[in-house]
Amino acid sequence: MEPFVVSARKYRPQTFKDVVGQKAITNTLQNAIENNHLAQALLFCGPRGVGKTTCARILAKQINSDGTQGEDEDFAFNIFELDAASNNSVDDIRNLIDQVRIPPQVGNYKVYIIDEVHMLSTSAFNAFLKTLEEPPKHAIFILATTEKHKIIPTILSRCQIFDFKRITVKDTAEYLKHIAESQGIEAEDDALHIIAQKADGAMRDALSIFDRVVSFSGKQLTRKAVTENLNVLDYDTYFEATDLILEHNIPELLLLFNRTLALGFDGHHFISGLASHFRDLMVCQHQSTIDLLEVGETAKKSYLEQSKKTSNSFLLKALNIANDCDLKYKTSKNQRLLVELSLMKLASIDFDGEKKNPESVALANTTIEYIAPASFFRGMNVSKKPSEEISIAKIEVASEPSDASDDAPLVITNPDSISVIDHNVAKQEVPKTTQNPITEIQTEVLPTITKEETIVANQIDIKPAAKRVSGLSISSIKAKKEHERSKKDANIDESQLPNEAFTVETLQQHWADFVQKIDKEGRKILASNLHTDLPKLKDETTICIEMPNDTMKKEIEREQYDLMEYLKLKLNNHFISLSITVNEKTAKKFAFTPEEKYEKLRKKNPAIDLLRKEFDLDL
Repeated sequence: MEPFVVSARKYRPQTFKDVVGQKAITNTLQNAIENNHLAQALLFCGPRGVGKTTCARILAKQINSDGTQGEDEDFAFNIFELDAASNNSVDDIRNLIDQVRIPPQVGNYKVYIIDEVHMLSTSAFNAFLKTLEEPPKHAIFILATTEKHKIIPTILSRCQIFDFKRITVKDTAEYLKHIAESQGIEAEDDALHIIAQKADGAMRDALSIFDRVVSFSGKQLTRKAVTENLNVLDYDTYFEATDLILEHNIPELLLLFNRTLALGFDGHHFISGLASHFRDLMVCQHQSTIDLLEVGETAKKSYLEQSKKTSNSFLLKALNIANDCDLKYKTSKNQRLLVELSLMKLASIDFDGEKKNPESVALANTTIEYIAPASFFRGMNVSKKPSEEISIAKIEVASEPSDASDDAPLVITNPDSISVIDHNVAKQEVPKTTQNPITEIQTEVLPTITKEETIVANQIDIKPAAKRVSGLSISSIKAKKEHERSKKDANIDESQLPNEAFTVETLQQHWADFVQKIDKEGRKILASNLHTDLPKLKDETTICIEMPNDTMKKEIEREQYDLMEYLKLKLNNHFISLSITVNEKTAKKFAFTPEEKYEKLRKKNPAIDLLRKEFDLDL
């Protein structure tokens, strides 16, 4: 049985034309030999397995060949290879210098190939300087290293530097295909691309992996065999995971991750691979970037097909989530939970990259039934018909994803049957749903409403407003209708509205009740502002309060709608108004000194004075 020779040695290039992925360097060296412009010292630097030593051997062979030698002539007596990792002392360099003086017996040049030259000690580098700068005419030095930054600058300045690049996945896969054909092996393109990706730009690693996989699968090299042997996740896993994310199917997505862990893969491997998958889908979004996709033809078709289901915004959001999980993985104490949480976030992204808005989904392009309060129709020509039966206005909400602004139109249909109901008596909230878009919401029959509280409109003349209310959510109608109400003059017959007299004590009691109510609801800022001053009556219907600064005044003015509607209902007077003034003297006092702060606190709680005396505290 013949001894087995690994592919990295068996298929080592013998000429510059055979070198894969380094065309610029091989052309430069070939031209330098032909034009007799070869430097006395060359530095080959770059990652492992990209052809540094191979090119050095080919160069040494070509400069000694005069065309009369056979193809098998390797000029062994003219080529000296030195491993600097084990011969890195000054004495080793001195022995080398002594050998350089002797001219070659065969050929024209002695070529000294020093591999891993960065391993030389500083003293060895210094001993080598003079010889490297002015060697004999028959000597050429070729230094090879993977870590150029460790070489001292004085050595670098004496060498002609060639930077070898990583071999691309495409070039590696094509060379592997050539080798597979020469060995009679049927290999899938996707399988060879996976090997090339695993090699990470090193041809020697790719050939070693190729030998290993061929030993495992024989003459049929499939993608499945490669993924099993190399312990890498198949493309299908990420395609399935992405489909589940797009379907928002969190349970199945978590089960898929659990199956992946059961196969022996860790969560970091899964999430980093998923991020790379999103990147590949992103480059498929544009025709000019498809070339950046380093996969086989079969896998490329799958990527192009799935990329059509996604959008750029979705992929950007997904990439951010996956990358954030990748960065936090090593520092996380519960790594599985971190990945699962990221997967749940990914599955919560909508197709356009935004979180789903159940309210906008429910109300998009639908017709709903809604009971509008009386103040909604201020500024409209309304005539009353108190005897007519109450009906409901149909409001069509025309919305698009991009129209989340104040300009979204609100269209009222069937105006002849609109009943206007004071919302102080009957306030109907339209329920929201997150399941299916609603087409029509049926409301319950309202309780008996008095004549004063009901105004029926049989003729409504709605003129286009400068700023229309948004129809994206029912909750926004309340704010928008107040905006319209404040802009227009009321044409409603005011004689039908309540106008009872009230006292300051009654006003202050209802004011305090409202402050307590909004405080429980969590509206702390407004409650605090309203608690600053007690309301007083300027005249029979004008309520006045005094604020210490303009900011608090603006805050109350912005939120006064609920307050005034509450007071109108409780005081049974529709004509009350609110007047807010700012006391400049009070506003200036807000810059308290420490003593003033202490006195203010002591008045509110005398126990603070006892606390200061007990512990002998200073201000």
